[in-house]
Parts: sequence; structure tokens; C-alpha cells
Amino acid sequence: ALEPDSQADQGLVGVRGRGMSHVGGFLGKNNCEITHVCDCDEAVIGNAMRSIEKVQGRAPTYEKDIRRVVENRDIDVVSIATPNHWHALMAIWAMQNGKDVYCEKPATHNVKEGAIMTAAARKYGRICQVGTQSRSNPGMRDSIKAIHDGKIGTVDLAIGLCYKNRPSIGKVDGPQEPPATMDYDLWCGPAPLEAPRRNVRNNGTVHYDWHWIWHYGNGDLGNQGVHEMDKARWGLRKGMPNSVCSVGGRFGYTDDGQTANTQVCLFDYGESKMVFEVRGLKSANYKGAGVGNIWVGSNGMVVCPNYNSGIVYDKDGREVQRFSGGGDQAHFDNFVRAVRSRRVADLNCDIAEGHVSAALCHLANISYRLGTEGVIGDVPGFAGAPAALDATARMKAHLAEHKVDNLNVGRVGPKLTFDPATERFTGEKAAEANAMLFREYRRGFEVRESV
Repeated sequence: ALEPDSQADQGLVGVRGRGMSHVGGFLGKNNCEITHVCDCDEAVIGNAMRSIEKVQGRAPTYEKDIRRVVENRDIDVVSIATPNHWHALMAIWAMQNGKDVYCEKPATHNVKEGAIMTAAARKYGRICQVGTQSRSNPGMRDSIKAIHDGKIGTVDLAIGLCYKNRPSIGKVDGPQEPPATMDYDLWCGPAPLEAPRRNVRNNGTVHYDWHWIWHYGNGDLGNQGVHEMDKARWGLRKGMPNSVCSVGGRFGYTDDGQTANTQVCLFDYGESKMVFEVRGLKSANYKGAGVGNIWVGSNGMVVCPNYNSGIVYDKDGREVQRFSGGGDQAHFDNFVRAVRSRRVADLNCDIAEGHVSAALCHLANISYRLGTEGVIGDVPGFAGAPAALDATARMKAHLAEHKVDNLNVGRVGPKLTFDPATERFTGEKAAEANAMLFREYRRGFEVRESV
């Protein structure tokens, strides 16, 4: 454990994109020193190395292999901003080696990883924060407090929105070569070692568009969407659902992407429900939000159009109150305070919370992937849920605006019942669905079922 005023030595893993926010979040702040930068592609580390050297007066040590970082006894903290398929294994390795962890969203690539990560944090007495930073933003915290304080009455519906334009990633004729500067075996890690088949628009590299490939990513539901998923259930004060159903497809273009770019999901909690929408084609906002959240209560609603702000409306649609304030730094600061206090309760998004929010994304994707392929019509799993039926009707109108025709078939997923206590599916299709709660790991990169 660190003394309250002692220096925290830190290794950053993954610095091409979001990892640079980690550099800014820790560099020169809270008595943290970034001693190591780790990335399997040495071509992307320049900005991080230069930024750190400029502030700290010396360059950090560069490591290509995460195993060298977690084995280093001088490192106190590891922060992870890699593709999703690496999150759990890196975090578990780090905690087993006595490091505290800040892990980007989604915490996991599949449901079971989250329970294992949580068990590792508890067994090894580690602090593990998940990077859903809205949990630390004042405007968002005030908005959620207004909901919890009954400002809009009894809330029985949360709507999460991820309307984010995602263009085609193109289509290639065959396998591509990864960058010569990259250790591609390390990049694949727990996933199968297969040559990349994507990313024409990114000059043939493997960066970013892994989000839309099941081996590595979870679609926009688990990319941008997990932020809104986390907030939606936070406002409802809910965890795992009683059932889940999802419908959607990859519409508007034919490319090498595999995940849905258009999706409607329903999570049933009995007395309350949560509806989540993904739109990857250009779309107008819904009730003032495009990438955000809406909570509907008996006396009004709260709309949060972004990470940092919220508006309270009465039941006649008049604005009652407005909240604002935020930014990434508060979440990094919250993590470091918890590292020094050693109190899990001080974290704004402990791994146990991050696990549930990521799991909701994975559960919806399982329903989608087990769906029946065809033109989207009625959705039996949405019966008795007016908000989900309305979202589906609006999705169809949205696709019609983009002139998506019957050639772009989608999937209508089954309604899957779920036991929150065991975190396993029950009932029809349980065997198929439960098989998708975990994955087969490549030898040498296994996430073990127990820690």
C-alpha cells in the first residue's frame, strides 16, 4: 500500500488513442510518475514518450510486452487502454502481481470475465477502477441524485442512446499484413491468431476497427454505448436483468464489420425496464439526446445529452432544473485517492459496477447473435414493453430514411431469461446462450475461471 503522500509509479498500457487521455490524467498530477509505457506497436508510442519526458524531465521505459510491466515490482499502478479482448487478462495479471488497476471501458470482453476480475480485486486486495468517467462528473452525479431523490416521481423506464455515425470500414479481398512495427502475436493475445481482414480506410492497419469484429470488440453497444448503459442502470438503481432481448443488424453498407451498427435492446427488471438504442447511420436526436440518456418518471423526466449535463422536466415538459460540470480528470483523481486510502468504497466505479454495466452489453449481444436472420418485422421478445416497441418502430423509420431495403437483412433475437444471482441464462436457448458467457482463450493467454 502507498503512503498518503508517497509517489505512485505507473505503467500505461496502450497509448495510441484513449491511452493519451490516461497520459493527461496522470502526468504531473497527484504525485504520480509514469515510469513505463507499454504498447505492442512501437510506431504509436511517440506522442506519449515525448509528452511524458517533457513534463517529468526524462523519458519513461518502453516495453512491448505487458508481462514485463506486471512483473516489475517497482510499478504500483497499471492503467489499461487496449482493445477489449485484452482488458480482463491484463487487469488480472496486474492485480496478481500486486498492482492497482485503472481499466478502460468496457471492463470485459465477455460476461464471465467481470466476475473473475472482481474476485481478483478482492482476493489480492487491489483497487480496480473502470473508466466510465461519467460516474465522477458533477453534472452527471447531480442529475442521478435528482432521480434518486424523487424529483420526477417513480421511475420505471430508462432509455440509453448511442446515435453515433459510423462509416463503412470497407471490404478487403483477403488477409492483410499487420504493421511491421507491431508484435501481432501479442496484439491478438487471448484471441485467435488470425491475419487481419479489415481496415482499408485505415491504410491496412489493425487499429480501431477491431471494435466491429467479435474476436476483439463488442460493437458500439460495448464501445460508446457502455457509458450510456452504465448511466441508465445507475439511474434505475438496477444490476443484472431478469431477461434480455435484442434486434438489429449491420445496415446501410456491406463491409468487413461483423457487429450490429443498428440495434434495439430491452432489459426487463420486472417493475422497471431499460431500453437501449444504437444507430451507426446519421440520425437526429431523440428528446434532445443523441449519445445520452432519458429517465421517465411519474412526474416528469430527466434528459442527459452527454457525459456532463442533465435537464429535469416536469410532466408537462417544462424545464425545472439544469445541471452541468465534468471532464475526465475527476475520475482519474478519484482512482488515485482510492489507491492511497485503500478503500474500495471510495471508488466511483469499482470493478463490481463496471462488470455489471459491461455484462448488460454482452447479454444484449448474445440475444442478437442467437437471433433469426431476416427482414425485421415483429419482435416477440418486446411484447408488453411499449417503449421497446416504439424504439423498434422508430428504428425502422430511421432505416427507411436511409433507403435501407430488404437486401440488408437483420436479426431478431430471442427473449433470454437470466438469473442475476448465478449470472447464467435459464429457460429456452439457455445452453447456447451460456456457452457465450465466456470464450476459449489462446494458449499462454488464458483467463482462468478462478483466481
